[in-house]
Amino acid sequence: MLRFLPLVLKNCWRNRRRTFLTVASISISMCLLGVMIAMYHALYLSDATPEEALRVVTRNKISLTVQLPESYKNFIKTVPGVREVMVSQWFGGTYKEPKNFFARFAADSEKVFVLYKELKIPDDQRIAFERDRTGCVVGRDLANKYNLHVGDRMALTGDIFPGNYEFTIRGIFDSPRASEIMYFSREYLEQSMPAARRGQAGVFTTLIDDPGSAGRIIAAIDGQFRNATAQTKTESEQQYLLGFVSLLGNVKVFLIAICGAVMFTILLVSANTMAMSVRERVREVGVLKTLGFTNQTVLGMILGEAVAISLIGGAIGFLLSTVLVGGVQKSPAGGFLPPISPFQPSVALTCILTACGIGLISSLVPAVTASRTAIVEALRSTD
Repeated sequence: MLRFLPLVLKNCWRNRRRTFLTVASISISMCLLGVMIAMYHALYLSDATPEEALRVVTRNKISLTVQLPESYKNFIKTVPGVREVMVSQWFGGTYKEPKNFFARFAADSEKVFVLYKELKIPDDQRIAFERDRTGCVVGRDLANKYNLHVGDRMALTGDIFPGNYEFTIRGIFDSPRASEIMYFSREYLEQSMPAARRGQAGVFTTLIDDPGSAGRIIAAIDGQFRNATAQTKTESEQQYLLGFVSLLGNVKVFLIAICGAVMFTILLVSANTMAMSVRERVREVGVLKTLGFTNQTVLGMILGEAVAISLIGGAIGFLLSTVLVGGVQKSPAGGFLPPISPFQPSVALTCILTACGIGLISSLVPAVTASRTAIVEALRSTD
């Protein structure tokens, strides 16, 4: 069958415009499919990093947006296996313009780099941040995006916490994931608020001694506050980050539905294309059979043509998906997502196999019909 490969490839390009449009359609569909699969793998199938495995997060059981009493921190610190606890608060607000979105957290400044050891910052910058109540640190991506430097002034206009807040950038840190993030002293935020709003915490991030102790520590924390007015929900950091994603709805079903819709749509497009291509060459099939080509050979050539076109589209689509996945990872939303590898062998294999499947299924009916057409009937065809 391989000796007919040059003929198969030549037939692929007999109608260049149609082939180009088919390849483009499959490429775009496989690109979208690749992005969806990569997102699904990162969100639901990936393992926590060693640093993430040592952190659990406690929030209000009702919602991420409902605060907890700061006094809960005292009990959490007494749970065996807990090494450190940090209080943090999502700040929101606006930097210059509403479109300038990035994560802004008020946190215990002396504990940020204790809990997040993967964040790398020079010691002198870290010490300056911890000593300056109005100081802040920003991620490398954020600094590059807005051309920020150590020593620059940075102002935020609050919405959740109304007011104008001015900071001095004391450090720029590097992170293994997207780093459009800003941390500033929670003490500064507390002192700027009315007395009635003080003493509240957004979340408690807890550093534990061993990943194997996570289940016991989670049960101890939630058990302590089971009958409290403000009940808690403690979970791994990976699950906590997924909580931000879940605010969009049932993301898992959403991703699966998109993948199914993409495959069904491109299958219809490819089937229509192959049907047109085969219908135009019925007389050629008759000529091939006259020359001694068997039904199986004709069937294999038509299927091979469809698979070749689909494979080209699938390969291009996967390459495009790696670019888009890299963009997602570097976007502000990437800071709330587990690390996503732009190139994943499983995603590549899925895209290629799906493309092959689409090529085979879409061309199977017209290919079988053409291969079984009698020679005389094929030669009489006027299509």
